[in-house]
Amino acid sequence: MHELGIVYHIINRLEELAQEQKLTAISGVTLELGEVSGVLDDYLIDGWNWAVKKHELLKTAELKIEKLPAVTLCNACGKTYGTVEHGRICPHCKSEDTVLLTGTQMNIKEIEAC
Repeated sequence: MHELGIVYHIINRLEELAQEQKLTAISGVTLELGEVSGVLDDYLIDGWNWAVKKHELLKTAELKIEKLPAVTLCNACGKTYGTVEHGRICPHCKSEDTVLLTGTQMNIKEIEAC
């Protein structure tokens, strides 16, 4: 379960940001998560709920996840399409000369301080 490692990475970053901004408590975190990031939402949330109890700064912080769609660009025809729905092969021209543009990222979008 690599999601727990990701949770601890997020927590470490939040602790750094809290120190820089002189925050004493964080009540919520919004995470942008790519549709094909390989991270399972349920495991991430379970890991989060377990781990934040061990950090005074985040003890009651809720994790919210916003899914970012996976989009692929076809180099042959120049069109984009939904990766999950169509995979590597362009639905417009049937080319395999495609590249994933978005969908693998993970970003801390918003931090709610109290």
